[in-house]
Amino acid sequence: MRHKQDVKRLGRNDDHRRSMLRNLATSLFTHGKIETTIIRAKEVSRVASRLITRAKKGDLASRRIVASYLTSEAVAKKVMEVIAPSLAGRSGGYTRVIRTRIRKGDAAEMAQLELLQS
Repeated sequence: MRHKQDVKRLGRNDDHRRSMLRNLATSLFTHGKIETTIIRAKEVSRVASRLITRAKKGDLASRRIVASYLTSEAVAKKVMEVIAPSLAGRSGGYTRVIRTRIRKGDAAEMAQLELLQS
């Protein structure tokens, strides 16, 4: 039973799920928005908000943690130097999940996940 477990399994084992979330978070920070299933979008939103909150601190330890999670050093630099300072006035709610369509192949509910700019 999954009592009091807050992580969604997404039908994958731990390593595959972590890899998928890292790739989706890197794509989100690279492009500013991505389209994926609703449950994945909500999980990536959690990951992205934690990374942005960490990046807003701006110290060396935060920089290393963000860089170790994302799959590209250039994207980690972008998060630290561009995205986090632009969201410095916000105390949370860095992303928006918008339901878009039903995927034709398997009828999965799709959503667009985008970074908010302020």
